[in-house]
Amino acid sequence: MIPMVDLKTQYHRLKPEIDQALAEVLESCAFVLGPNVQAFEKEAAAYLGVKHAIGCASGTDALHLALRAAGIGEGDEVITSAFTFIATAEAIRYVGARPVFVDIDPDSFNLRPELVERAITARTRAIMPVHLFGQPCDMAGLQAVADRHGLKIIEDCAQSFGASIGGKQTGSFGVAAGFSFFPSKNLGCYGDGGLVATDSDELAQQIKVLRNHGSEVRYYHDVVGYNSRLDEMQAAVLRVKLRHIEEFNAGRRRAAHRYSELLAELPLQAAKEDGIGAHVYHQYTLLSDRRDDILQALASAGIACAVYYPVPLHRQKVFLADCAGVDLPVTEDIARRCLSLPMFPELSDEQIERVVDVIRGVFRG
Repeated sequence: MIPMVDLKTQYHRLKPEIDQALAEVLESCAFVLGPNVQAFEKEAAAYLGVKHAIGCASGTDALHLALRAAGIGEGDEVITSAFTFIATAEAIRYVGARPVFVDIDPDSFNLRPELVERAITARTRAIMPVHLFGQPCDMAGLQAVADRHGLKIIEDCAQSFGASIGGKQTGSFGVAAGFSFFPSKNLGCYGDGGLVATDSDELAQQIKVLRNHGSEVRYYHDVVGYNSRLDEMQAAVLRVKLRHIEEFNAGRRRAAHRYSELLAELPLQAAKEDGIGAHVYHQYTLLSDRRDDILQALASAGIACAVYYPVPLHRQKVFLADCAGVDLPVTEDIARRCLSLPMFPELSDEQIERVVDVIRGVFRG
C-alpha cells in the first residue's frame, strides 16, 4: 500500500522532538494562547518575511478573518478561482461578499491576471489568488491589476507554505494571507489550525481581537468576534515542524521531479512548473483523458490516488444561483482530467517507480 500522505513515517522521524514538545505543554497546563502560540507566531512571521503572523483555528478561519479585517463585506465582490477547495469561496460568503469565478491557466492551474481584470466591476473590492498545489501565482501580474483598480489582494496560501517568488514567500505579497495547517499540508499540525500573515499593524490588531470573541481585554468586548484560537498543543507541533520545512519541501520537489522524469514518455500532461516561483508540490497533479482508468488501476494496485477537484466551485449546488451563465472551459476541462498521485517528503524512488509502472500498464493495455 502506498498512501497519499504518510504522516506516520514523518511522526516517527520527529517523534523525540514532538513528544517532548507535547509533554512540556501538558506539564505547563497552558493550553490556550500560551507561550507556544506566541513563539510560533514570531517564528512563522520571521520565516514568511512579514511583520505579523496570527494563529487561528483553521485555514478557512484565516481567510475569513483576513477578509473581515480588510473591510470586505456585504455586497462586495471578490475575484477568485473556481478550481480550489470550497473554503476559499466559503470565506468570501461568510463576510457577505460574492465570489466571482474566473478561468485559470491550463498549466499552472492558477488565476490569469488578464482574465481577472476583465471580471472587475464597480462592486469588486478584492482579488483572492490561490497558490494551488504549491505553485505560486503570477503575483506581479495580479498586483499590477490590483493597483490599476484600487483593489486589495488577500492570498489563499493553504497549500503553499514555503513557496516563494524571487526569494519572497507566498503570503507576503497581499494585504493579508491565510494559511492552513491541516495535517496533510506541507506544514501540518495534528488537527485543525491556521494563520493570517500581514504587514499591517492595524489588520493584525483587528484579527487578534476577532479571533478571541472580539476582546482585547478579558471580558471587555468591542465587536462581535469568533472563537478561533490556535491550540497550544498544535502550536507546539508546528514549532517542531517549522524547523524542518525546508527539508520537507525539498523532499516534495525531489519526488515531483522524479515523477515528471518517469512520466515524460507517456501520453499525459505531467505536473508543470511555470517558472514564476519555487513550487512546493502540496499535490502532484497530472492530466489525462484516461483519468478514470488510471484511478482504477492505482486503486487495484493498493496505491492511493485522488481527484482534486472533481466539481469546480461554479458548478457546485451552493453557488449555482450566483453562477448562471458562467463559462470556465479550462477549469472544467482540468476538473474532468485531473488526478493527484501520492506526495509526501519521504516518498521513495521505489514507491514512485511503482506508481509510474502501474500508470504505464494502463497505456500498454
